[in-house]
Amino acid sequence: MRGAQAAAASVGQGLKKARIAAHLPFYVMILPGLVYFLIFKYVPMLGLLISFQRYDPFSGMWSSPWVGMDNFNRLFTEPDFPLLLTNTFAFACLDILFFFPAPIILALLLNESRLKTIRNTVQTIMYGPHFISWVVIVSMTMTLFSSQDGIINQWLVSAGFGKIELFTKSEWLRPMWLLQNMWQGAGWGSILYLATMASIDPSLYEAAKVDGAGRFRQIWHITLPGIRYVVIVLFILRLGHFMDIGFEHIFLLQNPLNVGVSDVFDTYVYRTGILQRDYSYSAVVGMFKSIVGLTLVLTANKLARKFGEEGVI
Repeated sequence: MRGAQAAAASVGQGLKKARIAAHLPFYVMILPGLVYFLIFKYVPMLGLLISFQRYDPFSGMWSSPWVGMDNFNRLFTEPDFPLLLTNTFAFACLDILFFFPAPIILALLLNESRLKTIRNTVQTIMYGPHFISWVVIVSMTMTLFSSQDGIINQWLVSAGFGKIELFTKSEWLRPMWLLQNMWQGAGWGSILYLATMASIDPSLYEAAKVDGAGRFRQIWHITLPGIRYVVIVLFILRLGHFMDIGFEHIFLLQNPLNVGVSDVFDTYVYRTGILQRDYSYSAVVGMFKSIVGLTLVLTANKLARKFGEEGVI
């Protein structure tokens, strides 16, 4: 009996080693990504310990005094906290409601184009802004809409209209931020949706045409269900960055005239963590943003699975 068990165990180990050897190229392929996440994602999480300290760079993380939850209490009792939370949520909601659907709509329009030359030309033009930095985009906007010598404002005045004061009136900040985001990212974001649409079985469209379905019916009953999983996954992942507005973009747009609607957690961390060198407090702000994002991801994933979708976990 013992000999039979030993033989079975030996066979099992041999099969296991054979499977590992057969899949070794795949393990090697994922190794760089695994190392990347370990070094740049998991190891830095140790830095969250300074959220519970009064961190001193000269003393180091292990010698800095511990203060418990004092930094968290300071954040939630800060007079600026309601304003920061309101502004951050306002930008995040604009991003989810308008920017997230933009690549989907663009991909649907490009997919319905029957002229390959026009489609490829439009795709190339729409991908271009992705490679332009925010410094250049904001500078271009300032040049075009300058109150004194901006080309567009000069044209509006000559046509009998008033000037558009994008950088002096705070009500223009959020629409400008949203339109710049859509201009820069919609084309690039549509790539994945176009690739998914290309994998849909063409016979489904042929069958729909035979049944008398028009373009909109085909989009509603074939294209959208075909990309539904990708949309749900990307939406859940986007919720993980719900409070990441993007420091560089909003910082470049910010000035003393619109700071009341442009001050968000990203710019606040810059002031407290970099300018004031309060590293422990700024780490608390980052942890708060991460907790909100994680909560939204888990909630959205649970709802997706409840309605029969796979989700991301």
